[in-house]
Amino acid sequence: MSKQQSAPQGSAVEPLHLHVEEAALDDLRDRLRCTRWPERETVGSADRPDWSQGPPLAYLRDLVVSWLAYDWRRVESALNAHGQAVTTVDGLDLHLLHVRSPRPDARPLVITHGWPSSVLEPLAVMDALADPGDPDLPAFHVVAPSLPGFGFGGRPTSTGWTVARTADAWAEVMSRLGYDRFYAAGGDWGARVTAGLAIRHPDRVAGVHSFTPYLQAPDDPDEHGRLSDPERGWLADRETFFTRGRGYSLEQSTRPQTVGYVLSDSPVAQLAWVLDKLWAWTDHDGDVEQAVSRTQVLDTVTLYWLSATAGSSARFYFENDPPDESGAVTVPSAVTIFPADIEKIPRPWVESRFTDLRSFRVAERGGHFPMLEVPEAYADELRVGLGALPW
Repeated sequence: MSKQQSAPQGSAVEPLHLHVEEAALDDLRDRLRCTRWPERETVGSADRPDWSQGPPLAYLRDLVVSWLAYDWRRVESALNAHGQAVTTVDGLDLHLLHVRSPRPDARPLVITHGWPSSVLEPLAVMDALADPGDPDLPAFHVVAPSLPGFGFGGRPTSTGWTVARTADAWAEVMSRLGYDRFYAAGGDWGARVTAGLAIRHPDRVAGVHSFTPYLQAPDDPDEHGRLSDPERGWLADRETFFTRGRGYSLEQSTRPQTVGYVLSDSPVAQLAWVLDKLWAWTDHDGDVEQAVSRTQVLDTVTLYWLSATAGSSARFYFENDPPDESGAVTVPSAVTIFPADIEKIPRPWVESRFTDLRSFRVAERGGHFPMLEVPEAYADELRVGLGALPW
């Protein structure tokens, strides 16, 4: 793989021009052709696919046919066109995208992705946020780093890259880019890093937006205020996810190296591992492509494959097991709940941790990957949410 850059020196932020060698793409296609397939699932049928045991064999085979004809260069060009760079913080090369707004009144904003995701999520909304085309809408200078061990940066060679350390690294990255004060946003692990920034650097973080405002759940659901019937339904959905949907998390939190061996050697395994979550965590009626396109699925999986970060990204779970969801977020905050997300947190609970909550909204559509699923709606939610916060 070719990454054309100078080695970052000191506090330098070096431009990165990515060009994956054709041999790596040929190797991917060769591995796909040589896949040893298992038997089909024992549930469902050809006309009624059933995902309860994982991605159905017929759908996965069809997706691999599409993958053999897939154009990675399109994604590569998009990354290269959005301020792709690398900078070394605390001994680790961090990969990031950076788009400056043409607007003189734009505010800096750092957006952090989660798992199984990448900077392709914020990439889908960066241009609209940087240059909304309407002078009455807020504009942002957008920074989108890859989490440690994700994307085309370095992979940690020792333990210690926790959410707190990542938040501190983000603060340093923003300083190097010339942003002393900024907003922060994200979901999944990105929400935890965002909260960490607010807790550890409240003098620099003007406000935050989260669509997964994680916190320590109270023993009594009504401890912070009586919940509405829809909010009780959210908690039922959350409990279903905790009991039926967290096997991946337990494995990555306890045996990330084992995950790495499997997913780094088999592109179909990598595809199935990610696709399972894209299907389960997005807003659709049974067809995942109602929520994220086939191309978007392959974009994400190919990035994981070519960057060889299956194991190092899984290790982020190990480093943060159990996640630290303590500490009050005292900076001005905004929250959007997306209806198909896996952990929808009731407002009274959110207010117990996000003590200066200025905006709490429930979107009409979307799940755990709103930047990919409903990019226009997500950009609008950021504008409304952050627009409600002081600078």
